[in-house]
Amino acid sequence: MKNNPQFDFWYAVNNTEVISVPERRLETFGATMVNYHLVTELMDSVDKVRVREGKLKAFRPEIITPPSITDDMLEGFGPEARNYADWLRDHAQDMQILRYGFKVQKQEINDYILSDPLEVVVDRVKEELAESDDPLGAILVGVDRPWEVCLLKLMVELVQNSAPGNIQDIQQQQRDQKAQLHQTLEKAFLDASRDAAKVPALAELLKKNGLFERFEDRFFAAVQASK
Repeated sequence: MKNNPQFDFWYAVNNTEVISVPERRLETFGATMVNYHLVTELMDSVDKVRVREGKLKAFRPEIITPPSITDDMLEGFGPEARNYADWLRDHAQDMQILRYGFKVQKQEINDYILSDPLEVVVDRVKEELAESDDPLGAILVGVDRPWEVCLLKLMVELVQNSAPGNIQDIQQQQRDQKAQLHQTLEKAFLDASRDAAKVPALAELLKKNGLFERFEDRFFAAVQASK
């Protein structure tokens, strides 16, 4: 495995299981801090299990798809995780995942080893997470090396779970903004038709929103009415 990074990558992908995801989806209009608990067996020891606890910060999402994932979005991740991102870019349509824009930072805060079977440790972590009542806690079982791939797989699942709600929020915001712009335009046209001094402000508003050509006839009608 050490001499074959591609094998290491696929080995990590195929041997990562997301046990539980946060109860809350990723925020639509702000950042989300996900508290992960990654449980892995040490490769050269029997009944030695490592638990990594840390935070994954997902920034405000946009309506995009995996091909837009760039190197700066993977700050803090190793090369294996970058290979996974490359694979997502190449197979976005096959996976039917939204090209989701978010920036991830890895911040490890705790790393400890227990002398218990994997199943026992996983159950213990489940109990601790349940007691903490953390709506943004996640548990996954993966490989000890390259373990960063496990975290990226978790983020992909989070995006899949959050995308429908995020898109609804964004679409609703766009509808609200469109309605607000309509009201603003109507008032600007009315003001300009009554006061010639308000005509330049109307022209600027139309140009700023790329609507001057669309409302050109109405604009000049307002100019005439203001005289």
